[in-house]
Amino acid sequence: MNEAEALRMTLSDVAALAQVKRPVVSMWRKRNAGTAHPFPEPAALDNGRELFDAHRIAAWLNVTGRGNNPEAANDVAAFARVPVKASGEAPGNTFNALTALLTLKAMTGNALAQLTPDELLDMADECDPDDAFLYSELEAAGPSLASTAAFADRLVDSAYNTGGAFEQLLAARFRSGLREHSDTALTESAVDLVAAAAVELSATLGGDSVFADATRGGSDLLMGVVRAAGESAPVTFLTPDDDGGAARLVRRRLRVHGVDGGQIRVDPSGEFAVHGPVVHVAQYPSPGEPSMEEVQILSAVEHLVLQMDDQQRAVIIAPARVLCDAPLGTSANGLRSGLLRTGRVRAVVRLPQGLLRAKPRETHALWVLGPSFAEVPIAERWTMVADLSTRALTEDVKQDLVSDVVASMGNRATVRAHAFRFARLVQTRLLLASRKSLVAVPSNHSVPNVSGAEAALRVEELVRLLRGGSAERFADVAVLPSVPILKGQPVPIEELIAGGNLTYIKGNRIEDVHLTATNGTRVLGPDELLNLQTPQRHLDLLDFAANNPAGRLTQPGDVVFCTSPRPAALVDREGGSAVVFPARVLRIDAGDPGGLVPDVVAADINKLPATDKSWRQWHLRRVPDNQRKKLADSLARLQHDQRQARERLERLEELATLITDGVAGGSLTLTDPSTKLAEPQTEGTQ
Repeated sequence: MNEAEALRMTLSDVAALAQVKRPVVSMWRKRNAGTAHPFPEPAALDNGRELFDAHRIAAWLNVTGRGNNPEAANDVAAFARVPVKASGEAPGNTFNALTALLTLKAMTGNALAQLTPDELLDMADECDPDDAFLYSELEAAGPSLASTAAFADRLVDSAYNTGGAFEQLLAARFRSGLREHSDTALTESAVDLVAAAAVELSATLGGDSVFADATRGGSDLLMGVVRAAGESAPVTFLTPDDDGGAARLVRRRLRVHGVDGGQIRVDPSGEFAVHGPVVHVAQYPSPGEPSMEEVQILSAVEHLVLQMDDQQRAVIIAPARVLCDAPLGTSANGLRSGLLRTGRVRAVVRLPQGLLRAKPRETHALWVLGPSFAEVPIAERWTMVADLSTRALTEDVKQDLVSDVVASMGNRATVRAHAFRFARLVQTRLLLASRKSLVAVPSNHSVPNVSGAEAALRVEELVRLLRGGSAERFADVAVLPSVPILKGQPVPIEELIAGGNLTYIKGNRIEDVHLTATNGTRVLGPDELLNLQTPQRHLDLLDFAANNPAGRLTQPGDVVFCTSPRPAALVDREGGSAVVFPARVLRIDAGDPGGLVPDVVAADINKLPATDKSWRQWHLRRVPDNQRKKLADSLARLQHDQRQARERLERLEELATLITDGVAGGSLTLTDPSTKLAEPQTEGTQ
């Protein structure tokens, strides 16, 4: 069986080659049956899955003009299945042989298809005399080496260069049954984030950029660093010296891309040592050890931390359940607490779901390691924490997060000077004492982000401007700067409900036909929460009672909120409203409010990102007991002034419309207002 006959494709591969959606291929197959150019018949079956001859597919696309890829015939090898059936070998063996051949081609620049197996092995021996990365893979290919070499040449032609062909093989790991290579694969967004942070941290160390990955088989992060670093400066990579298949693949991948590399001596226990300025990148579980448990992951991080000095940095990505969430098993919790006590964990960031391709619902987190500031007493050390679990990793989010991460490496003075977008600074002792998620621990007040004195001066300035710029009486506000207290820190809604400070009340399911537009009981739903200018809806109270025997109306001060299409809330000051599902109600306990103020609760909800739907995890700020009434009274006066200002604005808008339409239409004539009283009386007024 020759190489051409060995190229096979699934219907999904055909869709990728033709640059169309998968259902389109099924439609082609059905609609072209019985025509002059029917869709090619399957050439083979693999565990019940139909495989098609890749060259017949390319020819059919060319003849029919189907698809969006005019170069389909040239690109076909890049989308075909690795020809494992031609050799009868396991997919992993053929994959390893292909990557080795591509590495050999990159190192020599020679075509491989015309060489005999012996000639290929001789060339491999010259390029890899110590058998560090490719000779064994080629030797294991046996009689199929020549046909596999021919396929490697075709693959390079389709991908236009050797590096591109290598990366296409790795991209195909998800459809080639290579579980050991796909179970730990991160999304491009996650790789880019880790790489960007590593490159920025390296820039702060000075000198040549050196990056190390001591995990088994980790190369996606290293290649992310290659992309992020660009060609501005030489980059050196250090990888483990073990002889496992995953480690050898890493070395082949670096060679294909022409990246300089060295090796790290890793003991069987996992201990290793790297000297000098270096940035470590690591993913756990690693590609070479995809089944690592919590204790194994934290033990590996411990080996990394113990060999670090203040010249080194590290960016680690691992499941959030290990790095920041609670609860942890006793052994794992002890390891994590010990790592936090070293002072080298400078930042803890919880990331959104979907960063692991094989497990899109799993949540990951970052640890960023740096100098320990041994001169700072343990009780005063701090850690940066951030929760991005509800945010998409857009470019601006990644850039600002990296900026926060780099700032977290600094001492107290540089940390104070940085305006953090996502991060909060928390005393490490609070992290150690907490039984909650590390990113949920309240910020300590020893490193405040907002100056009370500056806020007080701005309040005084605004009051002065408003009082001087308005002819109407303005509700004065007087403030003094104070020190933030821990009691006022935000608390999750679920804790406030459990503590009895809040009561959650479901919305009522009301049919639209029962709503009237003129009178009756006021209705509050998402429409009212998202657009306060919408016409007010009402319903008949007797109809409401008859159709909703368990329905409840709001009380004055209830906070009505919704989560979709975005979080929104308002305070129902009058009460007596019917809340329509999916809107819901949060009712503050009058006897034990726990520092909650309705207006503050609504403000906290309204400033949440649009993607944050986990309302039980929303954090609400609390107000000291001696300030609750004063704040409520001040807000009531300000809201009264706001209503008056809106009424004045409406009158001004109406006035502007009247004179515009009147003068333009000829029904009004503008005169000088100062001469109005001096105008002579018209006839008939004497």
